[in-house]
Amino acid sequence: MANKQNKSKPTQVPEDVPENSEQAEKPEEGEGEEKKKKQEDLPPFEIVEGSRIPASSFKFQFKNVEYSSGRNKTLLCYTIERGEGQAFSGYLEDEHASSHVEEAFFTTVLPQFLTAGPVIVTCYISSSPCVPCAACIARSLRKNKTLQLRLVFARLFQWEESEIRGALKGLRSAGCAIRMMRGADYLHVWKLFVEPDINLDEEGKPEEKDEQGEFIPWEDLEENSRYYEEKLAEILR
Repeated sequence: MANKQNKSKPTQVPEDVPENSEQAEKPEEGEGEEKKKKQEDLPPFEIVEGSRIPASSFKFQFKNVEYSSGRNKTLLCYTIERGEGQAFSGYLEDEHASSHVEEAFFTTVLPQFLTAGPVIVTCYISSSPCVPCAACIARSLRKNKTLQLRLVFARLFQWEESEIRGALKGLRSAGCAIRMMRGADYLHVWKLFVEPDINLDEEGKPEEKDEQGEFIPWEDLEENSRYYEEKLAEILR
């Protein structure tokens, strides 16, 4: 499953009641068309899996701002190391999905690598997990004693909430190493997981912008990283 390009797994949703069903209510005039239009406007429910993130998506989703307005998805980049030098990597993202990327990774992707021997897993995540996802990760750690896990976050999700703070403490108690992303981590993820955005010139041929070839830190990256490190340290005391 690792290193597959853009494989999506749509989440099934209940089918509409047939129009000729005896139990179906007859919509008022114009109501049916309005509902149909709203349904067509909704994005698909899916978990997207791949090996490389577009540069523009990485810069936006992983930016360590304090208020993550407009960032309605989570990206998770992972590396999995097993014995004899075996290494695997990839990324997942959720898009208006009922299943979050953390749950998808720890229940679908990771188990296939836990069949034998110790496993070292590092996940770089655009935001720290919600309470249910943190519980899912903790269960995976307690169930798999040979799993060594490190989570590295770009931002802290709702860290003021007591339930979130308790969930992060629970991760550490389960044996998970957690910390915030620093400049070196951004550079590492950029080299391993990011690909340049492809733009088309006037003739329709692909062109790559020079500035996308290397990672250029934003002005307050390190300052924001220290801010989040202080908040995380307070939570884990």
